[in-house]
Amino acid sequence: MSTESAPAPQSGAAEDVKQGPRVAVSALTTNLREYGLIIALIVIMLFFQYTTSGTLFKPVNLSNLVQQNSFIIVMALGMLLVIVSGHIDLSVGSVAGFIGALAAMMMVIWPLGILSNPLVVSIVCLIVGALIGAAQGYWIAYHRIPSFIVTLAGMLIFRGICQALLGGGSSVGPLPDSFKALSSGFIPDMIGPLTLIPPTVNAAGKTILGSGLTLHMTTIVLGLIAVLAYAYFGLRARRKRERHGYEAEPFPLFVIKTLVGSALALFLVFQFASYRGLPVVLLVMGVLISLFVFVTKRMTIGRRIYAMGGNAKAAQLSGINTERLTLMVFINMGVLSALGGLIIAARLGQAVPAAGLGSELDVIAAVFIGGA
Repeated sequence: MSTESAPAPQSGAAEDVKQGPRVAVSALTTNLREYGLIIALIVIMLFFQYTTSGTLFKPVNLSNLVQQNSFIIVMALGMLLVIVSGHIDLSVGSVAGFIGALAAMMMVIWPLGILSNPLVVSIVCLIVGALIGAAQGYWIAYHRIPSFIVTLAGMLIFRGICQALLGGGSSVGPLPDSFKALSSGFIPDMIGPLTLIPPTVNAAGKTILGSGLTLHMTTIVLGLIAVLAYAYFGLRARRKRERHGYEAEPFPLFVIKTLVGSALALFLVFQFASYRGLPVVLLVMGVLISLFVFVTKRMTIGRRIYAMGGNAKAAQLSGINTERLTLMVFINMGVLSALGGLIIAARLGQAVPAAGLGSELDVIAAVFIGGA
């Protein structure tokens, strides 16, 4: 008498691979809210790439886009925690404008000796931003005044102080080149350039601008490291979820996401490398994004912020000091608003009264469109 043994159950990843694209499409439609925005963004970029006859994705244009909009991303990182915790900050644009004006006054107008050094000025401005965030967070956390009211008052107050510092409608500048490098500078090529196509020389013996192809190799190396890290940590996180019995996205969808994300990243890296390399402000953004991903996903304080935003009363009853946590969230927002103000001033090369005007709406929109 023979007995038939039951087939061994297949692992989740093996089953996903067997199902193939059908599983990926099903998961994509199920998570349409998450991936729909990404697909829409890609469609919009391709549309403008076509209508601008290829100008959108040119290396110089990509660098300009990063440098012009980096302050929005920087402040959106802080706004993410503010909104997740159940609050809002309407003062970020005015605080950024005020900090830019303060930095310009310290470096150009006021003779403060070593305090006029761009590095010292930047540190002082970040501290001032932290104090502004602490002042607003104090009223919100410990006196239960709605954040909408407190930060609306802050928006008006700091816009007025910015106008007063700059004497109404005048600008203050030019700012030192070492300070402007924060927004308009590029990382140096410590490895050395690689010339793939020699530049063309005209009859007069002068190099034709834009001809040839030389790569910024430091940018290439940093980009490859970033892409490998992205793939490694993504796979590691997926395996960890499976190991602890949590539901993970289908393996084909994970592979598609990783390949598409890596391809887009490598394309951008190549474009930057074929111009002047990575903008300094993009490196700053990358460090900040990595830090905030670590804080929100791997640290207790990040999970507590999410818990507080989900149900503040339950979080308080579970032992979380919601007042102190709210204060810390607004201090963080103040520091990043100050950094955004420094980036704006560095980009313009001067402080202007309208700096940061209306940018709070862009920052809030970036957070909500991003899925907060």
